[in-house]
Amino acid sequence: QVELVESGGGLVQAGGSLRLSCAASGSTISTYTLGWFRQAPGKEREFVAATIRNHSTTSYAESVKGRFTISRDNAKNTVYLQMNILKPEDTAVYYCAAGRGAIINTAPNWYAYWGQGTQVTVSS
Repeated sequence: QVELVESGGGLVQAGGSLRLSCAASGSTISTYTLGWFRQAPGKEREFVAATIRNHSTTSYAESVKGRFTISRDNAKNTVYLQMNILKPEDTAVYYCAAGRGAIINTAPNWYAYWGQGTQVTVSS
């Protein structure tokens, strides 16, 4: 069982930056693939980024590639999402998720554990 708690969301102007954090408890994150997803009002939850357990392999949605960076600190049991050059279309609730298996998976239903989400709002 893994409990995930996101933080770091907020209101930022277009072109600005935010860093989201996701602290895990109940189990070490080193054994999980970790992902970030987002959901805007009226839209489906979509993949943003993921990182495989104990490896440096990462994957990003095309819409955030080059602007967002996912990283993990297994010693702190925390995963991060650094978001730069933010755009109004990045506005959404951002969720972190954990799934068992050493693969990158972009499907939300593959991930067994989810945080409660943190709101990111980018103003134009």
